[in-house]
Amino acid sequence: MRKLRNSELNRISVAEFKGAQKTPIAVVLDNIRSCNNIGSVFRTSDALLVEKIYLCGITATPPNKDIHKTALDAENSVEWEYTEKTEQAIAKLKDEGYTILGIEQVEDSISLPDFQPKEGEKLALVFGNEVKGVHQKVVNMCDGCIEIPQYGTKHSFNISVSAGIVLWDIFNKINS
Repeated sequence: MRKLRNSELNRISVAEFKGAQKTPIAVVLDNIRSCNNIGSVFRTSDALLVEKIYLCGITATPPNKDIHKTALDAENSVEWEYTEKTEQAIAKLKDEGYTILGIEQVEDSISLPDFQPKEGEKLALVFGNEVKGVHQKVVNMCDGCIEIPQYGTKHSFNISVSAGIVLWDIFNKINS
């Protein structure tokens, strides 16, 4: 077994990415503190052809060397927009016909393995602050919440890990 060289990976260019058909998912980052987490979400979103990322509140925006460190140029391929308040982004997405789903531990949450997107449905997935999670005001605006099952003592994942798990799972369900 031999590792593939970068030239063998058939990567598309940024221009090809921008013209490619996207997965009908928007990512909303609700007051994310860590630029490394933000960059990681950009990189995962690039890998899974996410439509757009909404950077809200204290969430840093490109250009930023710490975002770039983990995004590895994905901040240049994935479309993004900044809004001062997460509620503004949610209202805009609702107007555009997205189903808004918080990734949060709430009463009556949907377990990720049980979640099945509807055919043709556009999803906006809201990921929250590293300490406080998705703010309650934002949860109140969501059409539902998805929870990642966890079995250890912490009952929390790093936001970039949560994004990777949820986006990969939903990407596979949409494309199966």
